[in-house]
Amino acid sequence: MTGTLREIWRTSAAAAPMEPIPSGTLVAGAGLVGDRYALGGGTWAQYPALEKQLTLIDADDVAAVGAEVGVDLSPSDTRRNLVTSGIELPSLVGRWFAVGDALLFGMKRCPPCTHLERLTGAKLVKAMVHRGGINAAVFEGGVIAPGAVVRPVPEEEAARRGASTGPDRPVPRHVPG
Repeated sequence: MTGTLREIWRTSAAAAPMEPIPSGTLVAGAGLVGDRYALGGGTWAQYPALEKQLTLIDADDVAAVGAEVGVDLSPSDTRRNLVTSGIELPSLVGRWFAVGDALLFGMKRCPPCTHLERLTGAKLVKAMVHRGGINAAVFEGGVIAPGAVVRPVPEEEAARRGASTGPDRPVPRHVPG
């Protein structure tokens, strides 16, 4: 089971418009260079560090939510950093995975919030509750670009790359939904 990175989005300030970028750099312990959370800001900056570094959403889920709600919804409207296709993102919660050469850990599902509704003017919470993507922590950074492979990483490979595995690995938070 592998997928593909399709788009990269970031913004330097909470509630500011998201901007597409042709490539990005993921930094261990911080997230996407130039993004609000990597810069120490963002609406959810008080969340635990491992839960706010990076967000991912599936392109088909964005399209399905837009169709269900009856709005022209773009990936930037979801305020997620990475847009993927071909991989079931919720299956990566509690697992190591790679985007290109970067090593990440799926920390939790990323359900929508009313803040997103305020910014878009669309009633998205109900439609996105099971299609909001995931939050991930960056453990080994790297340069990423659309077309990069998104794939699960076996525990053995994560350990060879210096990640804590077994009982010492990160603990994901399971959010209802």
